[in-house]
Amino acid sequence: FFLAGLIIAGTSIACSNIKNDTAKTPTTTTASNPAQPTSEAFNKYWYAGNAEITSYELEQARYGEIHKGKSVLIYVTEDFNPEKQVKADAQRANTIPVLKLNATKKFYTGIYPYSTMTSTFYPVANNEHAIKISASMQEWCGHIYTQLNNRDAFEVQSYSYFESESDQEFTLEKAILEDELWIKLRIDPTQLPTGTQEIIPPFEFLRMKHIPLRTYEVIATMMTTETTSTYTLEYPKLNRKLTINFNTSFPYDILGWTESTTNGYGSNAKTLTTKATRIKQLKTTYWSKNSVKDSILRNELGL
Repeated sequence: FFLAGLIIAGTSIACSNIKNDTAKTPTTTTASNPAQPTSEAFNKYWYAGNAEITSYELEQARYGEIHKGKSVLIYVTEDFNPEKQVKADAQRANTIPVLKLNATKKFYTGIYPYSTMTSTFYPVANNEHAIKISASMQEWCGHIYTQLNNRDAFEVQSYSYFESESDQEFTLEKAILEDELWIKLRIDPTQLPTGTQEIIPPFEFLRMKHIPLRTYEVIATMMTTETTSTYTLEYPKLNRKLTINFNTSFPYDILGWTESTTNGYGSNAKTLTTKATRIKQLKTTYWSKNSVKDSILRNELGL
């Protein structure tokens, strides 16, 4: 990241921020619900100036087969500029503390590679929907991009190399976003929605399946033991089931997940299960680890 070394007004721009003594979780926001105060454990873990990087062995369902790959989840706290809807260069009175997740996948389908990334900015206050989500996918046929901005409504921009999905701009009523739940889980899993819900599926799934970006009915359940917990989302009309396994105790780190859905086309269509199994987790300032000697960290992550 070229911004890692950029200096503006004496402030180093990086992906993470260390919480100032005077910086508190906002008690008043545009959200209709009160801010949820952060615990001492949360502040110590998430405002230490590091990112949490976790690598996973990936078995990705695509084109009616399972393809080997890697997935990496990068969680980091940042200050977010609500007016420009981007990461703030510095902490200011109007910035919103967020926990950001960059969720990445890399796998091969035959001769050509797939690369996906979804970037979700979710308020640490845990009292409103994600402020912004952007998702991209690249493979040899082309690339696609979707962005959602949370303003008075959800404002969506969508771009694709497919003619039927070419440039689109539209608005949606605010609703639960599956992409935001991966961060809400890390803040307070007891606040995750359960029962019958209307949820917008993950952008990656919507683009791979070429289905409209809107809410779908979901049955959400939570099962908890002393050591591990399982959060499940079932979409009956989409024949899709997501199961996330995570540690019951803070920081509620994700051990792995499965996603079962119809895969393939025509008579070859069948239900397959994508699976991610944790390899390794690091807490580090990865944006400063950009020299050749730092590539050893990729070995530690099993990448």
